[in-house]
Amino acid sequence: MKFSSPFGDARCLLPTRRVAVGASQLRQFAIEPRIHDPLSNPHEAQQEYGINLVQWQGLSSLDALILAVPLRSGYSTFKLNLLEFIVKVLVTGAAGFIGFHLCQRLLTRGDEVVGLDNLNDYYDVSLKKDRLAQLKQKSSFSFHKLDLANQPGIAQLFAQNCFDVVVNLAAQAGVRYSLKNPHAYVDSNLVGFTNILEGCRYGKVKHLVFASSSSLYGANTKIPFSVHHNVDYPVSLYAATKKANELMAHTYSHLYGLPTTGLRFFTVYGPWGRPDMALFLFTKAILARQAIEVFNYGKMQRDFTYIDDIVEGVVRVIDKVPQSNPQWSGNAPDPGTSNAPYKIYNIGNNNPVELMDFIEAIEDCLGIKAEKKMLSIQPGDVPVTYADVEDLVRDVGFKPKTTIQVGIERFVKWYRDYYFI
Repeated sequence: MKFSSPFGDARCLLPTRRVAVGASQLRQFAIEPRIHDPLSNPHEAQQEYGINLVQWQGLSSLDALILAVPLRSGYSTFKLNLLEFIVKVLVTGAAGFIGFHLCQRLLTRGDEVVGLDNLNDYYDVSLKKDRLAQLKQKSSFSFHKLDLANQPGIAQLFAQNCFDVVVNLAAQAGVRYSLKNPHAYVDSNLVGFTNILEGCRYGKVKHLVFASSSSLYGANTKIPFSVHHNVDYPVSLYAATKKANELMAHTYSHLYGLPTTGLRFFTVYGPWGRPDMALFLFTKAILARQAIEVFNYGKMQRDFTYIDDIVEGVVRVIDKVPQSNPQWSGNAPDPGTSNAPYKIYNIGNNNPVELMDFIEAIEDCLGIKAEKKMLSIQPGDVPVTYADVEDLVRDVGFKPKTTIQVGIERFVKWYRDYYFI
């Protein structure tokens, strides 16, 4: 919907889904509205939201949604305050890889975004600050430098804001680093997540979406990995904290009716990625003519998932508030759903790739052959990841599809531009 942003003078596009909210409210009174939205796609509006957009000559208002309501004497028009339809989203880990891209997407669709990050030095802080600098160019973005483990600070943030949605991406990441610094995972992933849950509980948040991990599947050997499989056997402390997050979220869904959705991400890669991830490490080493470390002698498979696909999945899940599952039974409990408003999804490419093929795709993009140092598998690693995304496809109509050839090419272009290579 076309309007002047209350946060600046740039014209924005109010997502058609917001118009659907107003339309559905009118339908409760047996009123079928006619909606003029010059910037939205009519086909998408009809297919996704059941809204028929109509042309309406003379529409001049830029500050409100205008509905034409059918009456006996013709059509009566009225305005709906757009501020009522703008979603306020808290994104933790906003300066991180996924958080940065998600904030960009939410801002583009017209949401107000509050970003939170502690800007720790787990990896190059300048990369985080450069991501953040791009977000700060948007007038509907605000930022708080804050640690999740700071209970008074998190409580104050929730007390001063009325968040519709919270997306918790902040966490101490990395399987291997959890072997060196386990306390960092307890502070951020357990204490910090408790503070977020409490903020959502007392802040009456409508939906908490939180990052889980494919690492949860741990010792599981049945593939593809399904959210309906048991995940009680993690093989790293990082995975154990993520399993705890799912259990904690479910408890709050059960006790307080807080809708929560956990997302198990599978090996995310792409522009602005994390320097500790394989694609970043391999690209940097190959360009420097240094040997790359290839674990398990290259006999690994990963369900590499491009960042744009991850973000698309997250955004669609944000709009899909979980409901209790009336078919759920304690006699045969389904780990992926519940009789509380709780749901778990995998977001992965559903197409595991051999590590050696992944390396070859990097070599092709760089035009350089890698010198390889073959090593045994590291503690905490698993040989294969493979996402079953059937639930994601069924519930939100999306399946990741970006190939590694396309994704790696985009990353390499970004890497060369960012580091002036």
